[in-house]
Amino acid sequence: MDGLYALKPWFADRLASLRRALVARGVAPAVLTWGGVAFGAAAGGVIAALPPGPLAAGAVGALLVARLACANLDGGVARESGRSTRAGAVDNELGDRLAEFAVLAGCLAAYPSALVLGAALAATLPSWVSLAGAAAGAPRLQGGPSGKTERCAQFVLLALTGFTALVFPLMIVGSLVTAVLRLVRVRRALHALDTAGPAAASAAPASGGAR
Repeated sequence: MDGLYALKPWFADRLASLRRALVARGVAPAVLTWGGVAFGAAAGGVIAALPPGPLAAGAVGALLVARLACANLDGGVARESGRSTRAGAVDNELGDRLAEFAVLAGCLAAYPSALVLGAALAATLPSWVSLAGAAAGAPRLQGGPSGKTERCAQFVLLALTGFTALVFPLMIVGSLVTAVLRLVRVRRALHALDTAGPAAASAAPASGGAR
């Protein structure tokens, strides 16, 4: 059920040299977190400004790959430089949400508001479920079938085709399905902790992204 998130180790390997260079230069993880938001905003700007087609899709794709790279690098740089903090974990989550909302803000300027706002609401649900589960002691769930990586691919499809009747319903339904599946997994994990006893519950990780 990890979807494109299963490619994360491969993607992280491709970024290894850049990650080491950033650590060596003392770049703060927060710079990368907010850089991801800026790339998301730029992708939204392209969607708002350019007509659908290969040029728009190429630009949006490149910007969203950069956005995902920032999302991957901020935690890696924090860990390798010994700068992981709980406050950084909050910034990481906030940056992910804002980056996606920034893309959707660009969509709002070009496409029907009801579809865009519906997608914005639905896209937050998988993260809400994962964060609620992590707060209760379950592992922090990631991935699909329609996580942030799949939604980035859907934005590229939108920039290529402009097919709102396909892309936004796909994003909404996929996000809802992902939220339900994550909820099932969270409840199973928490049930296992409950049946294992207080010691196992207290040993469970509270968060999967601290930095």
